[in-house]
Amino acid sequence: MPYIPPEVVQEVKRMDLLTYLKNYEPYELVHFSGNTYTTRTHDSLKISNGKWMWWSRGIGGRSALDYLIKVKDYSFLEAVELLAGQANIQPPLSVSEQLPVEKHLLLPKENRYHTNVFSYLTGRGIDNDIVRFCIETGRIYESAYHHNAVFVGMDQQGKPQYAALRGINTDFIGEANGSNQNYSFLILAEKMSDKVHVFESAIDLLS
Repeated sequence: MPYIPPEVVQEVKRMDLLTYLKNYEPYELVHFSGNTYTTRTHDSLKISNGKWMWWSRGIGGRSALDYLIKVKDYSFLEAVELLAGQANIQPPLSVSEQLPVEKHLLLPKENRYHTNVFSYLTGRGIDNDIVRFCIETGRIYESAYHHNAVFVGMDQQGKPQYAALRGINTDFIGEANGSNQNYSFLILAEKMSDKVHVFESAIDLLS
């Protein structure tokens, strides 16, 4: 077994997960909101205030070493060697010295069929043709795993930038990770107009 000096181990243990990801795996880091981040691979893993928590597994920690061992299944020795080696090649910049990570929208996976969301919305009195239009244009879909209704907000080029999540027959309300609140669910008028109608929620608009 290779020998690693105790001072190297202590130095490695001081590296927090946010610093590690920003320096060595920036492609894996996604800004969630405020000072909270998540990862592209595990969107239920949240990083904030020097700690991280993988909510879907009930696993948490402070350091990048904890993350490599508990999440990526490295042995203690492998994780120490990896961190020490990377720090030796490229000393990490602290989080405060770096620019903010670009925000990326993580949309829930789309379900193959939209039966539940269609029934839910038409059951609330929304016209069939309106619901079909929204589904066909990608404004609304049903998520694959939790079967939530997903209401997508797009930019001027039609690229999704925001998604509101609404539970079907549940009380769940949320937003997709990385949602940009400068955009929202909308339906443009068929003709040019100088009026804008603002609603509290997507379902209010559809109604």
